[in-house]
Amino acid sequence: MHPRRLPVLLAAALFALPAAAADLFVDHVDGYTLDGSGRLQRFEAMLVERGKVVATGSHAALAARAGQAEVLDGKGRTLLPGLIDAHAHVMGLGVALRRADLSATKSLDEALATVKSYAAAQAQAAWVQGQGWNQAVWKLGRFPTAKELDAVVADRPVWLERVDGHAGWANSAAMKLAGIDAQTQDPSGGRIERDADGKPTGVFVDGAMELVAKKIPPMDAQEAEKALDAALAEMARVGLTGVHDAGVDADTVALFKRYADTRKLTARIYAMIGGVGADFDRLAASGPLTGYGDGFLDVRSVKLYADGALGSRGAALLAPYSDDARNKGLLFHRQDEMTAMIGKAIGKGYQVGVHAIGDAANREVLDAFAAVYVAHGGKQLRNRIEHAQIVDPADIPRFRTLGLIASMQPTHATSDMNMAEDRLGKARMKGAYAWRTFLKQGTVIAAGSDFPVESPNPFYGLYSAVTRQDHDGRPPGGWYPRQDMTLPEALRAFTLDAAYAGHAEKSLGTLEAGKWADFVLIDRDVFKDKPARIWSTVVLETWVGGRRVYAREGG
Repeated sequence: MHPRRLPVLLAAALFALPAAAADLFVDHVDGYTLDGSGRLQRFEAMLVERGKVVATGSHAALAARAGQAEVLDGKGRTLLPGLIDAHAHVMGLGVALRRADLSATKSLDEALATVKSYAAAQAQAAWVQGQGWNQAVWKLGRFPTAKELDAVVADRPVWLERVDGHAGWANSAAMKLAGIDAQTQDPSGGRIERDADGKPTGVFVDGAMELVAKKIPPMDAQEAEKALDAALAEMARVGLTGVHDAGVDADTVALFKRYADTRKLTARIYAMIGGVGADFDRLAASGPLTGYGDGFLDVRSVKLYADGALGSRGAALLAPYSDDARNKGLLFHRQDEMTAMIGKAIGKGYQVGVHAIGDAANREVLDAFAAVYVAHGGKQLRNRIEHAQIVDPADIPRFRTLGLIASMQPTHATSDMNMAEDRLGKARMKGAYAWRTFLKQGTVIAAGSDFPVESPNPFYGLYSAVTRQDHDGRPPGGWYPRQDMTLPEALRAFTLDAAYAGHAEKSLGTLEAGKWADFVLIDRDVFKDKPARIWSTVVLETWVGGRRVYAREGG
């Protein structure tokens, strides 16, 4: 890896505005930021006034200008711009933090034990809910079954979402409550896993998940607030100062607005409306919402879905799966339907981000954007493909031609490397998780995590981007290492380019004068430390708009 491939500059007073008052003087830091061109810069001190950066530079240059400003003594610690997750699910994280977590389980037996323990602790809950299971990690060679869940919880319905959120595992009580039996048909865009006799086994893929999920009582207002509080606290703890929330409904937007109104948002949220149905019609009636709550909330984007996920074999492929010759995955919509949905959103002035993982799904979305641009325009809206995970190499240049942002999640590569080549075969890996190929052609990569599918910790993402290894350093040299990023490139994807993807590069993403003072203090210099240690970086403080929103106990 080459974490210092780009030049690092130390100036006497970087990004300085004319002399101005300051109410916060951040001093004695080992500060890093990018400039507007993406070049890495260093500084020792920073002046902040009314939540925005006045100047960065040396202690000597700025101390004389600090006046009576409050002093934050960095004690030589490393300071970075606030990190932005360009694809995540805020309420999903909050809900996940309050449910059974199976993400660390290494076997089916361990997962069942976790469910049993959680169910016992939640004896009053009508449903037992959880997420994070992954049969590939368990090396099960198949999906788990309702019968296996029944052995630990039979008295109540159980619903557990797979790690990627594109499959659900139910027990028999849940299937009975949902009225599912051998006669139940697969819905459009979904699949019910069945045994040799055609009976449902307990796993529901993509569109079939709703058959069970619709029976779960919705959260009430109090539960929603508790979930949002939990999510915001966790985001601040790991150093996220901004999140692009990939698919929200009107009720969630109303909740975000209430929190913004009362200054309870501790991270900036760039919300994507889920779909172009009734909620979109309701929210779009007054047009895109920008800069709400002093820059804490934007609702100017729409999230659509083209296919499912690779792990559950729901990602739509041009040719069959290498480990399932009868299956090419699932396209959720016909070409004309996808084109019409994109056209509707763009026609109202909304940016569009479309979930597309398989190469067939990416091609469908590329074709749809091309058709919409001819009919309606809209290229200037900085439209995005979310994940862009497996793309036919012949289609990759079309991202540049169409001006599309590749919204990608580095930890998906290191989480998927245990099964991706089995699913795709070696030939299709040329266009899979192809960060370097996209960067080389000039495509903007906005990096995220897709939490709670993955950890919200952005340092996990930075580590995966640079090393393409798991946290134990496997495989040696990295997985398909020619597609890695340098650390400055990865930082840019989680800061400046994530801001660009949210139309906010003039106010966020770097610590240039006039931008919001969103920053984190961390326990190490990631540019000098070994790349192998990036993932274990600890956030000491998180600041948003010049306001501290998190401080680690004990410093």
